[in-house]
Amino acid sequence: MQQMLLSNPWFQLLQSHGGIKALLLGRRQLFSDSMSSVCSESSRHPGKDVVLLPQQPPAQARRKISSVDYPAEGLVGMESKKYMFTTRRGVLFSSFFVYSVYPFQAHALGDPTVTLEEVTPQVFPSGPLFPAEERVAELFEKNTYSVVNIFDVTLRPQLSVTGAVEVPEGNGSGVVWDEQGHIVTNYHVIGNALARNARLGETVARVNILASEGIQKNFEGKLVGADRLKDLAVLKVEAPEDLLKPIKVGQSTSLKVGQQCLAIGNPFGFDHTLTVGVISGLNRDIFSQTGVTIGGGIQTDAAINPGNSGGPLLDSKGKLIGINTAIFTQTGTSAGVGFAIPSSTVAKIVPQLIQYGKVVRAGLNIDFAPDQIANQLNVRNGALVLLVPGNSLAARAGIIPTTRGFAGNIVLGDVIIAVNGKKVKSKAELDRVLDEYNVGDTVSLKIQRGSENLELPINLEEKSS
Repeated sequence: MQQMLLSNPWFQLLQSHGGIKALLLGRRQLFSDSMSSVCSESSRHPGKDVVLLPQQPPAQARRKISSVDYPAEGLVGMESKKYMFTTRRGVLFSSFFVYSVYPFQAHALGDPTVTLEEVTPQVFPSGPLFPAEERVAELFEKNTYSVVNIFDVTLRPQLSVTGAVEVPEGNGSGVVWDEQGHIVTNYHVIGNALARNARLGETVARVNILASEGIQKNFEGKLVGADRLKDLAVLKVEAPEDLLKPIKVGQSTSLKVGQQCLAIGNPFGFDHTLTVGVISGLNRDIFSQTGVTIGGGIQTDAAINPGNSGGPLLDSKGKLIGINTAIFTQTGTSAGVGFAIPSSTVAKIVPQLIQYGKVVRAGLNIDFAPDQIANQLNVRNGALVLLVPGNSLAARAGIIPTTRGFAGNIVLGDVIIAVNGKKVKSKAELDRVLDEYNVGDTVSLKIQRGSENLELPINLEEKSS
């Protein structure tokens, strides 16, 4: 047993450090003794570096110890291997001592063997654009001068401490309608001013127009007219005629799903931004920010974001086919479903706003039952007449309202199911069909009265607001 103990390398190492008594020494004492040994070894070998190196025990007695690997090239004093620190703190102190007394030379980063010319890539010229790209670029460059940036008269974009642009709620876009300075935009873009009952001719917005030299020129936008039901408004600016580049109006009635379209606007306050997409749907109901539903809307996947409202939607020839007005989203940003008011509606509404300050709509001036009430009365198809004013053209034409019988039961009035052969399934569809006609036009109403169907001609009158 004693012979096996004497032959154990760990026991021999222990004996070289003072035997069993060394086990009772603290780590500081062991480190101090080791440093003294190192210094003594250095004095015996002047000019030689003495480094403490870890010693790997035999495989049968190997255990995990703290160690530091040092480069061995050019080092002498290898007899100092007999010194070993078995604690992490001792290793750190020893390494600090060695590197502070014998520092190594630091090398700079980089590769001095190469030149800048060797690592600089060759830059190839971009060359001409593809025909499709060239066409889109030309359309944007040509029509960007017809798009303006509109701010609420009380709100302006501000720069926060983080450098981000804060976009006010009244920020939007618009288009130059004619050389007289009329600007078309959305009703909700200037909604803050309209909510304060702004009068015609009053300044309600700031309009920035892009000049040919590439700078924005600011003008006061005075209210000309607004229509909440179609989410459209017209402003006027006193700008030089050479600064006004009217948009060219195209036909929205011949649009097809899948054809290319372009949207230009000022999303999030970034002026004159182009997005490209396709017509993804037609005759959509637009739930406008004014709280009304606009029929016949154009759906597109061209990115439309806050600030795009009031800007133009163009076809591939650069003609106006719609006014961007809303997005369908749950996050407040573009989700790939945007809507525009068709140019056929814009071309009909804007001239009236310029001439009268309001829209003169043709109607019947009849009170119709809401769709929910009509369904409860088992009217599933058509517009149920509730009240007919005594002095109206509808009363003269013989239209019968809904009444109550002697026993208190409800006697249904006439139900309008078609106008000039166009079927009408609800009150909303009736309003949509009548929007296509003007005051004074004569239309033929198909009416369901009890169990019989009648045809009644009637002249349309101005719809009361």
